[in-house]
Amino acid sequence: MAARFIVEADGGSRGNPGPAGYGAVVRDGDTGQIVAEAAEFIGHATNNVAEYKGLIAGLKAARGLDPDASVDVRMDSKLVVEQMSGRWKIKHPDMQPLAAEARTVFPRGRVTYTWIPRERNKDADRLANEAMDAGKAGRQWEPKPKAPAAASAVEEPPLRTPAPKAGWAAPADLGTPTTFVLLRHGETPLTPEKRFSGSGGSDPELSDKGRWQAERAAEALAARGSIQAVVASPMRRTRQTAETVAARLGLEVRYEDGLREVDFGDWEGLTFAEVQERHPEDLAAWLGSAKAKPTGSTESFTTLTHRAGVARDKIIARYAGKTVLVVSHVSPIKTLVRLALGAPPDSMYRMELSAAAICAVQYYADGNASLRLLNDTSHLR
Repeated sequence: MAARFIVEADGGSRGNPGPAGYGAVVRDGDTGQIVAEAAEFIGHATNNVAEYKGLIAGLKAARGLDPDASVDVRMDSKLVVEQMSGRWKIKHPDMQPLAAEARTVFPRGRVTYTWIPRERNKDADRLANEAMDAGKAGRQWEPKPKAPAAASAVEEPPLRTPAPKAGWAAPADLGTPTTFVLLRHGETPLTPEKRFSGSGGSDPELSDKGRWQAERAAEALAARGSIQAVVASPMRRTRQTAETVAARLGLEVRYEDGLREVDFGDWEGLTFAEVQERHPEDLAAWLGSAKAKPTGSTESFTTLTHRAGVARDKIIARYAGKTVLVVSHVSPIKTLVRLALGAPPDSMYRMELSAAAICAVQYYADGNASLRLLNDTSHLR
C-alpha cells in the first residue's frame, strides 16, 4: 500500500520581482507529522516563479520518500492551485515550463491540489523567508541542526527526533509501533570463508546452503504470521533471499538502495587476514574510526549510518504501524540495531550476526525504538 503525503509549499519575492526563495514541507498523510523539508534562495524572481519552484521541490521531496505515493498539495497561491488543477490557463512564459516540470514528478492522477489560507501555510512560508534571509546574507539555506542527544566520539547524523527513550518506558498512547523484522541474507560462497563482500564487489548469489537457509527463514516467518510487507536491498543475495520469503508469504518485494552493503573498495573478496597483510594502516584506521573508509572506497560507516537512517525513515513513513520484513546485510542491520539502542559506532564490532539470522526492532511515533530480537537462528537448527 503506497504512502499518502501532504505537500505544503510557498514562495516569496521581496520586490516582486526581487530576491526570492521558496519553502516546502512534506507531511505524513495520516499523522500530519513533517517528514521532509526543502528551501532555497533562487536569486531575482517573481512571487509566482518562487511558488512554482516551491511546489516542484515539495513534490520531489515526497517522491524521494516514496515514488508510488499519492500527494495532496496545499498552497495559499490561488494562481498555482487553479493552474495545476487545470481550471485556469497558463499564459505566462515563465510559468509554463515550471508547471510542465511539476507535472512530471508524479504520474497524472496521483496529485491533487487544494487552496488553503495563508495562516495554514505557516511552515512553508517560514522556510521561504529563511531562504530569502540566507540569500540576503550571501549564503544558501541550510536545515537547522538538531541538538545532539548525547556526546559521542563520532559525530552522528540527524536521524529521528526526539531522542529514543528506554523501550519499557514508551507511553501506552503512542499507537501501534512500526516493526522491522530484520533478516540477513543467506550464505554465498564467500560467507563461510569470511571474505569482505560489499556493494562494490562481485555481487555473488546464494550458495546451495544459502538457498536452504532462505527456505527455512521463509517457513519461520510464515509461521510468525504478522509480516505485511517486504523491503530489501537490491543486491543479488538479498533479492534471492527476499523473493524466497515473499513467495511463501504471498507478498511482493520492494527494493531500497539505502539497505545495500557498504562498498569495501580494494578489500572486496579478501579475508580479514589478507587485508591486514596488504593494507594494515587503512585497516587500523577503519577499526578505530567510523569516519575511516576501506582502501579505495568512498563509504565509511558514518556514510552508511546516514543512508541507513534515511532508508529506515522512508520505510517507517510508508508502512507506519505495520510489520515489515527488511532483508539486508551485516553492516546495515547492525547499524539499525545500534541506532535503536543509542549505542556508539564501535558497538558494531561487538555484535554477532549470522547468515539468515533474524532481528526485530519496533519504532514508536515519538522516536522511541525498542530492540526485541537479535541474531535469532533457531529456524536453522
